[in-house]
Amino acid sequence: MPIRILLAEDHKIVREGTRQLLEQVDYLQVIGEAENGEEAVHLTHQLLPDVVIMDVRMPGLNGLEATRAIKAAHPTIRVLILSAYEDDQYVFPLLEAGANGYLLKTTGGSELIRAIRTVYMGETVLDHEIASKLATRLTRKQIYRAEGMQEGLTEREVEVLRAVAQGKSNKEIGEALSISPNTVQVHLRNIFGKLGVNDRTEAVAYALSHGWINLSELNTPISSDG
Repeated sequence: MPIRILLAEDHKIVREGTRQLLEQVDYLQVIGEAENGEEAVHLTHQLLPDVVIMDVRMPGLNGLEATRAIKAAHPTIRVLILSAYEDDQYVFPLLEAGANGYLLKTTGGSELIRAIRTVYMGETVLDHEIASKLATRLTRKQIYRAEGMQEGLTEREVEVLRAVAQGKSNKEIGEALSISPNTVQVHLRNIFGKLGVNDRTEAVAYALSHGWINLSELNTPISSDG
C-alpha cells in the first residue's frame, strides 16, 4: 500500500512542485491539498492520510494550530513540518504540539522522500539545524538551576524572565509568547517562588548573576506591573 499524503501549503506553486516530486515515487500517493490550516484539518478528518506535510505560516488557522487540532483528533496521523522558518518561536511549539518531524524548505527532494518514509515508520526526523537547536535547548534546561534551588526554572520561565529584562509588560510578554497575560502572571509567581525573590527587578538581578540572561537584554527599564 502506498503512503497516503496530504499537502498543506498556501503557495500553489510550492504545492504543485511538491506534488510532482512525490508522485514520481511509486509508494507515495498525494490524496489531497490544503491551502490553509482550516482546510488541512477538515481534509485530514475526511481523508485520513498517513502523513500530513504541513507549512507553518498560512492564512487563517496556522500550521501550529492545525497540527494541534490534527494530533488531538488523530494521534496516529504523522505530521511533517516543511517550513522556511527555523525560529525558536515556531520550532519548539510545533514539536511540543506533536509534530513528528521538522524540515526546512532548503531540504532536497530525496531528503524529503526519506523523511516521509521515516515519520511513516514512527520515527522523528529533524533538519540538522533544528536538531542542533533541540540539543542546545535540552542542554540549557539543565543549567537554569542554582545551588540551593529546590527546582530549576523551565525554558518558558526563562523566556518570560528575558522578556521582563527587556522591559515588556505582562500583556506584551503574552503577545510575544502566544500566551495570556494571566499565564504570564502565573509564570512570574513560579519564578519568584523558585528564586526566593519578591519582584521582577530582583528576579532579573538573580538571573543576571547566574548568567541566564545577558546585560544586552536590559535595553529598557523594567516594567512594574505584575
